[in-house]
Amino acid sequence: MEPEHAPTPPRPRGRGIYLLPNLFTTGGLFAGFFAIIAASQGRFEAACIAIFVAAVLDGIDGRVARLTHTQSEFGVQYDSLADLISFGMAPALVMYHWALAALKLDGATAGKLGWLAAFLYAACAALRLARFNSQVGQVDKRWFVGLASPAAAGLMASFVWTCASLGWSGRELRHAALALTVAAALLMVSRIRYNSFKGGSGPKSDRVPFVALLVAVAVIVALVLDPPKVLLAASVLYALSGPLLWFRRRHEPAATA
Repeated sequence: MEPEHAPTPPRPRGRGIYLLPNLFTTGGLFAGFFAIIAASQGRFEAACIAIFVAAVLDGIDGRVARLTHTQSEFGVQYDSLADLISFGMAPALVMYHWALAALKLDGATAGKLGWLAAFLYAACAALRLARFNSQVGQVDKRWFVGLASPAAAGLMASFVWTCASLGWSGRELRHAALALTVAAALLMVSRIRYNSFKGGSGPKSDRVPFVALLVAVAVIVALVLDPPKVLLAASVLYALSGPLLWFRRRHEPAATA
């Protein structure tokens, strides 16, 4: 009898990267970098729009990777680095150039507080992203622990965009900008839970009530009418939802006792 031939071992898979999801991530990174350049030139409306474009692309790249089964560890790490630029450095520098730099008008110490607040925001965004990456698969996907960096960036960008569209200067609102920057930074690294709107696990986890579709249509119409104010209202409501729910859960036992 002829000896049986051993099965041919499979060829090792190449060490390439997936183009499509990383292309969206690169687009988000470009938008964040453009926001930094635009802010340094005083083009704050364009800078804020670029941050929101980065947020949209950040939401797309992960879904594209899952739909096309092209998830990779490289993509996860690349996405985090891009997020640090788009939702950490870009909002901090946009706010600094628009308002925080004007704190030097209040004295040398106040001037230092301006760039220190911008650094605090960028550092907290980095810590928030590092904590999120280290806890993937360990936390309930229905919740974010701490304000997500895209949401915090949206809060910062929508504030600047709305005020600029109303003709208010950052010099006039420098103290409000300082308080907002510090609050957004601390919310990112807090233990407060925020709804992720991802639903639970299971075949019906992606289904939403019909009223949610009506709300989405209403939001789109409002965005077309007045984008900066609608985005600011949505960002503020979402940022406040975490502390309000935390306060409600904390006092529920006392109320029922």
